[in-house]
Amino acid sequence: MGLLSFLKGVGDKVFKKEEETPTPATEPLRASALLAHVKSLGLPYNALTVKTTGDTVTLEGEVAAQEDSEKISLAVGNVEGVQVVNNLLTVATPAPEATYHTVEKGDTLSKIAKTVYGDAMKYPVIFEANKPMLQHPDKIYPGQVLRIPAL
Repeated sequence: MGLLSFLKGVGDKVFKKEEETPTPATEPLRASALLAHVKSLGLPYNALTVKTTGDTVTLEGEVAAQEDSEKISLAVGNVEGVQVVNNLLTVATPAPEATYHTVEKGDTLSKIAKTVYGDAMKYPVIFEANKPMLQHPDKIYPGQVLRIPAL
C-alpha cells in the first residue's frame, strides 16, 4: 500500500504526555500505544508490528483483506503526532485500494458523497467504510483522512 500522509497536529489523542515528543526512548512506548489503539478498535489482523520513527509509523504483518489494511493505516494515521504511515502489510486476499479524502472545514459525509459519488444520500457508504474509527456520521473534523470505497 505504501505511504499515506496525515496532518500531524490533529487526530485522536492516543499518546500519554511523556510519549507525545518522539525520542529514541519514547519510540517503543509510542509504537505500543498505537498497537493498543488498533486493538481497542477491534480491527482484525493476522499479525501486526508497529514501529515508530519520529512522526512516521511503519506497519508490518499480515491482514486478511485490503479493507483491514486500509483501516489500520487510518486508525494510526489519524492520531495526533503522526504525520506519515508506511503500510507494508501483506494482504492475504488482495483487492483494489480505496481512495482517500482529507476532510476540510465545512465538509460533511453527505457533501463528500455528493462530490465522489454524485449522490449525497450515499454518505452511509463512507461512514461504514470508516467504522469503527467513526462513531457517528456527524463527527468528522478538518484534517481527518477518510476511506472512500468504490461503489
